Amino acid sequence: MKKTVLITGVSGGIGNELANLFAEDGYNLVLVARNGRRLIEMSKEYEQKYGTHSIVIPKDVAAPGIPEAIFLELKEKGIVIDYLINNAGFGLYGTFVETDLEQEANMIDVNIKALTIMTKLFVPDMVKRGQGGIMNVASLVGFFPGPMMSVYYASKAYVLSFTEALENELSGTGVTVTALCPGLTATGFVDRSGMGASKMTRNGSIMRSDQVAQAGYRGFLRGDTLIIPGARNRFLAFIPRLFPRKVVTRMIRSLQDRANH
Repeated sequence: MKKTVLITGVSGGIGNELANLFAEDGYNLVLVARNGRRLIEMSKEYEQKYGTHSIVIPKDVAAPGIPEAIFLELKEKGIVIDYLINNAGFGLYGTFVETDLEQEANMIDVNIKALTIMTKLFVPDMVKRGQGGIMNVASLVGFFPGPMMSVYYASKAYVLSFTEALENELSGTGVTVTALCPGLTATGFVDRSGMGASKMTRNGSIMRSDQVAQAGYRGFLRGDTLIIPGARNRFLAFIPRLFPRKVVTRMIRSLQDRANH
């Protein structure tokens, strides 16, 4: 029997590339994102190319009650979710005193609240069945404090910490828990966050979203807890262990400052 994977934030970037990989390997898909037209296009493409069945849910997971509505809709249809990929997320660039509160609150709703609720809803059934998997898309920045993107970095630190703790709790249940921690990736993220103004995006090494998705896909199906795509990024993740916290924070600030400083 074909397994079913639910992916949030699936209309572009890493989420889209992950959906392509699951569809190509014959998984059934539940596609969740705000862009309904794009979801329908993806569903048709997967059916024509791979004979894969997709359910399209054009909803914003950060809106109140939406994770619960998605869970109930799938329950009523008798659809068992074998794998949950919490990919939806976004960032916001700028000093904390100048960034928009509403956008930041929404970011917390997407990056933290929705991810936590979706996991809370779908994990118990996986544990009962003795099999399943959750992949939370965190970030390399989850290892660091992040001046100029303080709330975003903190939200990804939450995702990383939550995922590692949950993996420990679910050890031996047959349910795997994975944190995918990409570094800078060529997606719409940089433009949406406003991060294109920073030195990091001008001078940093940027991976393609399909490369990140490939690493995440392979590691997730192996049951890896922590996936950091790219040797350079794996090295960078060790930096916080080598230097005092204040030094690390200053290092990130120098990278994150606006390029014209």
